[in-house]
Amino acid sequence: MRSLKNKTVLITGGTGSFGKTVAQHLITQDVNEVRIFSRDEEKQDAMRNAFPDAPFRYIIGDIRDRRSINSAMINVDLVFHAAALKQVPSCEFFPIQAVQTNVLGSANVIDCAIDAGVESVVCLSTDKAVYPLNAMGMTKALMEKVVQATCRGHPVRSTVLSCVRYGNVMYSRGSVIPLFVKQLNSGKPLTITHPEMTRFLMPLSSAVDLVLYAFENAQDGDTFIKKAPAATVKDLGVALMNVLDIQQSINTIGIRHGEKMHETLLSAEELARSEDRDEYFRIAMDSRSLDYSKYFTDGDRSISEFQEYNSENTDRLSVVQIESMLRALPEVQSEMTLN
Repeated sequence: MRSLKNKTVLITGGTGSFGKTVAQHLITQDVNEVRIFSRDEEKQDAMRNAFPDAPFRYIIGDIRDRRSINSAMINVDLVFHAAALKQVPSCEFFPIQAVQTNVLGSANVIDCAIDAGVESVVCLSTDKAVYPLNAMGMTKALMEKVVQATCRGHPVRSTVLSCVRYGNVMYSRGSVIPLFVKQLNSGKPLTITHPEMTRFLMPLSSAVDLVLYAFENAQDGDTFIKKAPAATVKDLGVALMNVLDIQQSINTIGIRHGEKMHETLLSAEELARSEDRDEYFRIAMDSRSLDYSKYFTDGDRSISEFQEYNSENTDRLSVVQIESMLRALPEVQSEMTLN
């Protein structure tokens, strides 16, 4: 098991919800240095002011620019690759931008890490990468393919490459909970897509646990998934109204372009070759060689025996259970104080 002690860690997209949370955790683990790599100097300045005594080094750069990544990688031991275009509508309207950041930018991070002799790179993916319907999910799926292709194509290297995949992180940037809070505080009805639409729910702390587990345990090309419960969108809205003690009507607006009724964390094909590790699933890399004939002649009859792991067939949270999760979120606690 790998250790964080005395490591120099680079977080791409380090000013985002995940980056800030994992950075705060890392400074409790005797790391040498945490490098915050991102494009947004305003967010870096805000983070610098929020954590004035933390051993963070802030680097302005873009994962599309290999030169800025190369300089940031010098003497780095571990990379958490979180930089991405994550908004479904943005990626739908500007898919080439999503490709340039989520696919080509990720390839830059991986290549630069290998060149620098980084010990481990953990790439953050999403449930939307499984059976992808929208451009964001498609580009994240391609990022996962880039990781695995690099593992197969460059077997002689010191850098271990792995991925993690998770669903909705509660109160993260772009998630539905901040939107619901804004609507409730302004006296507007909650807008939901479909009352029976389900989504995995995970606090940010669980996402951090997942990436740290991957760093500590990954073999080359592994993908890790943390098991998670799910809730319907309607139950989430009702639970939030109960917690904030604000009651409003609920308007159903219909499923928007690029959205699914249910999200999937593991496909049936992946589940057939996954390893159940209690709280986690480990998917080992498909290590077949570049002998193309095997992709056409070697099948797996066991796949038909498995069902995908999705937000409809996982554990379903009740409204009371969702309320408990919401009350544990610092942002919701602040809103409860204001209300």
